[in-house]
Amino acid sequence: MGRGFLGTNAPLTADLTLVVELGMGLALLAGAGLARQKRYRAHAWSQSMVVLLNLLVIGLFMAPSFRSQVLPELPGRLGRSYFAFATAHGVLGMVAELFACYILLVAGTNLLPPRLRFTRYRPWMRAALALWWLVLILGLATYVRWYGVPFSKHQENAWIVGPSNPA
Repeated sequence: MGRGFLGTNAPLTADLTLVVELGMGLALLAGAGLARQKRYRAHAWSQSMVVLLNLLVIGLFMAPSFRSQVLPELPGRLGRSYFAFATAHGVLGMVAELFACYILLVAGTNLLPPRLRFTRYRPWMRAALALWWLVLILGLATYVRWYGVPFSKHQENAWIVGPSNPA
């Protein structure tokens, strides 16, 4: 794909992923607001759509990028910020997504046995939201480390991703 639209060296897919993930983060906050307004059906629908869309984004863009650009260099280069940010984002992101899927299963289905279910939803959902935002911030840090600050005129310190410049 060609260059992205955020004014960095990022490919279009990286820019789209960043914008979509930021949008999902805002949608999760809006969904939390729906729960505070006791609009639980709308809350459940919005949060579920974000979790499912994120599964798609992870499978189509994030996991392949991690597999090709980061995983081959681990653990040897984990001490470098290029790989450390991406690894922290990937590992915590996987935990956050699995945690969110677990919450969806508990809150939206009867598939899990009673001993694996919880009844106090608020602390679980708040923890998931906090973890999601931590992962989102790590994703933004990874983007900046790899490609530079969006719309910045000073991109000379950005890492240009590619096989000719592996780290």
